[in-house]
Amino acid sequence: QVQLVESGGGLVQAGDSLRLSCAASGHTFSIYSMGWFRQGSGKEREFVSAISWSGGTTYYADSVKGRFTISRDNAKNTVYLQTNSLKPEDTAVYYCAATRRSFLLLRDVSYDNWGQGTRVTVSS
Repeated sequence: QVQLVESGGGLVQAGDSLRLSCAASGHTFSIYSMGWFRQGSGKEREFVSAISWSGGTTYYADSVKGRFTISRDNAKNTVYLQTNSLKPEDTAVYYCAATRRSFLLLRDVSYDNWGQGTRVTVSS
């Protein structure tokens, strides 16, 4: 098992940027693929982005492609989500997740470990 703690959320205006971080502990971080999901008020949880254990492969939802960038630093046991050009529709609680799988990373059921979430609110 790996424990995950997200940070970096906040209240911003449309067009602003935030960098979300997810710090992992408890197990060898570098063997896990990592994902970011989000859940808006009254909405289902949705995939945002994922990254392979090596960082060599990344995935993005169409809604964030070109605006968000996922990265990881295995030496720091941390995965990041740089969010640029934020829109009000990006408002949600953002969750970090980890899995030892290297496939089906766009599906939340593929992930075994979840953080508590960090809230992002984008005002228009």
